[in-house]
Amino acid sequence: MSDLEYSVSAHVATITLNRPSRMNAFTLTMVDQWARALQAAEGDDDVRIVVVTGTGKAFCSGVDLDEFTGETRGPLQEKQLLTDRVHKVAHTLEAMGTPVIAAVNGVAVGAGMDMSLMCDLRFAAASARFSEGYVRVGLVPGDGGCYYLPRIVGTAAALRLLLTGEFIDAQEALRIGLVTDVFADDEFATRVQEFAASVARQAPVAVQMIKRAVRGAERHDLRTALDLISSHQAVVTSTQDSREAMAAFRERRTAIFEGR
Repeated sequence: MSDLEYSVSAHVATITLNRPSRMNAFTLTMVDQWARALQAAEGDDDVRIVVVTGTGKAFCSGVDLDEFTGETRGPLQEKQLLTDRVHKVAHTLEAMGTPVIAAVNGVAVGAGMDMSLMCDLRFAAASARFSEGYVRVGLVPGDGGCYYLPRIVGTAAALRLLLTGEFIDAQEALRIGLVTDVFADDEFATRVQEFAASVARQAPVAVQMIKRAVRGAERHDLRTALDLISSHQAVVTSTQDSREAMAAFRERRTAIFEGR
């Protein structure tokens, strides 16, 4: 069994962190595999949505400290390690049009929490817990926590978590907007797959362009955002998927999209 597994079924790609004995703490090799799996999903016309989850009781406990602290590195080497290796996942996710869900099945700590923040949506099992954690070991969030977290929950709530490193449970994560929904542990995987399937049934070009429009709007002014969406609309309405969706709506039937 690989420490990181990738599979595709019914238009849904699943990336599974598979080191339960280490609470799915990731190694550099896993980071490389993670980025490649995301790139594979983005390049596969059969994939319409991606789910990232963990095996066992953890989503991801962050970096494997045995590997990352096993040798002495100077400041430049430390920076290059993060920039050239660890940050590959963030850069890959930023470039993706395919939606990505973090299915947080258990604890998400430090860089593990940050990895969930990079995704477009987060669903949590009832037993899941979250902690930025870095400050407790004298570190700054090295995988985007200071960038993503304020944008998701607001500055004050983000600073509370970043400055204390405290754990919050799934219900508190839901209350502050960190996660989209919380599901009972025994139905968590099924509920996430049901949601993923519901997105996979939509017109894939429209789904990708909606995601790109939302992400772009985080950086653009209104005039630029509306100009881009008019271009997106012009392209989408020319696709067979869009024509089929409109026909299905008019005829009050269910549209099934088999291609892009």
